[in-house]
Amino acid sequence: MSLEIFLSQVVPVRTKLYRFAYRLLGNEEDAKDITQDALMKVWAMQGKMMELQNLEAWCMRVTRNLALDKIKSRKYRVADTLDKASEMPAQHQTSPHAATERNEVMNKVHTAINSLPEKYRTIMQLRDMEGLSYQEIADTLDIDVNDVKVNLHRARKSVREKLQNQQVYGL
Repeated sequence: MSLEIFLSQVVPVRTKLYRFAYRLLGNEEDAKDITQDALMKVWAMQGKMMELQNLEAWCMRVTRNLALDKIKSRKYRVADTLDKASEMPAQHQTSPHAATERNEVMNKVHTAINSLPEKYRTIMQLRDMEGLSYQEIADTLDIDVNDVKVNLHRARKSVREKLQNQQVYGL
């Protein structure tokens, strides 16, 4: 891979890699480190680039693997960080009551998502938050497209059931 290809195909996806790492780690500084490490790893493996069909999916997989290694090494708890997100002031709230109600619902949604197995949570994040296609998710996680669809369905169903059990309205 030449520098030109790296700059035209890999560097533009770095913000996407950062967002993905941030969602997995829940920490801005660690997400920046993982993104930088992923870009360095991609550059170091430039000889393999020509064999790949989907360079972006491969970059996402590298980022995911590095983030999971980081989680395992430090025993991160993403739920702790997401819990803090509810404490952040909302900018477009009409009233304190509405803000409190919204924060409570979002806390329940985040808790339900975070209680999913890692595989379901990752697929749900890639599809519903990053907007990747089924094929892109399959390439990123190195699984079959049908597995992506089945696992996404199960993840959404599980989240829906958890929220219904908590009587969260509006979902």
